[in-house]
Amino acid sequence: MTKFRSTTVRAGLALSFVTLTLLAMSGCRGCQSAHVSPAHPGVVLPQPKGDAGAEVQKLLDSPQLAVLNSANYADYQPQVEKFYIARSYDPAWLRDGKPTPQATALIALFGDAVKKGLKPEDYDASRWPQRVQQFAAGHASADKEAEFDLAMTISAMRYISDLHVGRVNPQSLNFDIDVPAKRAAFDLPDFLSGQIIDAADVSAAIDTVEPQNAMYADLEKALVQYLDLAKQQADNPQPPLPSIGETGAKPIGLGGSYAALPELLARLQLEGDVPAPAADTTGTTDAPTPTVPKSYNANLVAAVKHYQQRHGLTPDGRLTQSTVDSLNVPMATRVQQLGNSLERWRWMPENFVNPRLMVNLPEFIVRAYDPDHTLAFKMKIVDGQAKGNHDTPMFVRTMRYVVFRPYWNVPPSIIKKELVPHIQSSGIGYLAAKGYEVAKGDGTVVTGYTAHDIEHLRYIVRQKPGPQNSLGLVKFLFPNEYDVYMHSTPELPLFNLTRRDRSHGCVRLEHADQMAEWVLQGQGDWDADKISEAMNGDKNNKTVNLKTTLPVIIGYFTAIADDDDGSIHFFNDIYGYDKALDAALDKGIPYESTPKKINPTLVPGETE
Repeated sequence: MTKFRSTTVRAGLALSFVTLTLLAMSGCRGCQSAHVSPAHPGVVLPQPKGDAGAEVQKLLDSPQLAVLNSANYADYQPQVEKFYIARSYDPAWLRDGKPTPQATALIALFGDAVKKGLKPEDYDASRWPQRVQQFAAGHASADKEAEFDLAMTISAMRYISDLHVGRVNPQSLNFDIDVPAKRAAFDLPDFLSGQIIDAADVSAAIDTVEPQNAMYADLEKALVQYLDLAKQQADNPQPPLPSIGETGAKPIGLGGSYAALPELLARLQLEGDVPAPAADTTGTTDAPTPTVPKSYNANLVAAVKHYQQRHGLTPDGRLTQSTVDSLNVPMATRVQQLGNSLERWRWMPENFVNPRLMVNLPEFIVRAYDPDHTLAFKMKIVDGQAKGNHDTPMFVRTMRYVVFRPYWNVPPSIIKKELVPHIQSSGIGYLAAKGYEVAKGDGTVVTGYTAHDIEHLRYIVRQKPGPQNSLGLVKFLFPNEYDVYMHSTPELPLFNLTRRDRSHGCVRLEHADQMAEWVLQGQGDWDADKISEAMNGDKNNKTVNLKTTLPVIIGYFTAIADDDDGSIHFFNDIYGYDKALDAALDKGIPYESTPKKINPTLVPGETE
């Protein structure tokens, strides 16, 4: 007797199989007729239990199961095989010829998968009633039992994995998040065997594999609400709200007129931006009808302002064309946004599920969380410009350093596109006049340089530290290959804008001194006075190593739950990342899994 431990790699997924006591082929009588795993030559597999077990064993020889809506399950075959080897192929979801309560619970979950932002047909939702029906009159044949059991195991694994790590590998969409490692670390067969097969509450058990994050939970609740709103719109379609007037028309303010005031009111009531009229509980037929506004009154102004706050619009209460355009977005699109945000949360590694810092690029906001996951503060940011290949990429890293009064090493792309034209028009003195200096690779300052030297990148060009430095007076480093980081900025008027994609890729902070004080708490004797001295003193490029590093998400969530009241906020898809994810999800099983070159459009080097 020997023990073996085998590792199979299928579709980029490494699985360590449980140690099983098996009979070695050499020196064993009767092994010539034993069943040998095609995936593990030389290994004799356990004898199946009963006829149905034998049929399960046969079916496992192929990565295709014809009865499935998506028959090819090659990416799960090693895990399915491991699951059944551990049980000697005994069916897991049938008892006395009937589906177990756990199987019935899973079927219900598959049918409600849309409430998780998933597709029910990925788990054969419409096919399960017929499969169950075949057991109603008594025992089905062994091959039908095997098909049922294997289909249930594959569907359950797909469903649980999709909830745990998402469906699409973000690396296939240029997002630098290592989902394959998270997938490999999760033992699906063990979870099914230990947590689901005999679970008293299957739904509660599966809930544990989802991101344990309050914002994620609020998004799931909101999804149920917006699915209902989408159904209302589908059942009772209405024409879109009309434009506010000719192109370039002025926004409508308090007391103004609008051609569709009743329709505007009804649309604002739909999401709760203005309370809907109370339902009539008296049973009378002469209940008062809702008051129809005669002008763009104060109630409508307040409701529009509330709506604008939730949708990334300038919250001034004026009815603008951009506000009308947003109100005309179908609820089905909002459902997609919620589903995309849930998908992206599932990509997060376990140690980033509750990050200390979370940047939300389309919202132009960074959130800081204390160790107990409570919100410390929110802050406006400026992120990468949507035009010109300056999109800030989505990734997760750990903040390790703070640098006071930093130099800014100008990237070659910016030297060529922005500095060289100024030098050509204003002369070589332009650099010194604007606070730049030229240096060799070792940092030695060069004075006798020419415009030709700069144009052909013979030297480094860097901006001297100080209040006018493009990085401001402090930067926060979470090392990454894109040279993207957070920093202060002298361009404070940018924070008055509603849409703030104005950088070359980095994240600019509205109140960098506040961020520094929060990041450095508990890191020594740093306080507000010492931070002010470090930012405004004469010691340049002072680096502080963090004793306690901080998980950072540079995220992209076009739907998010507000930390204060749980209200749902939606934002424009400024980089088209939602569009790319929608396209990947539309392809269905098997979903995108092949990594691509991460963010090929962002020019490496120190961005700004």
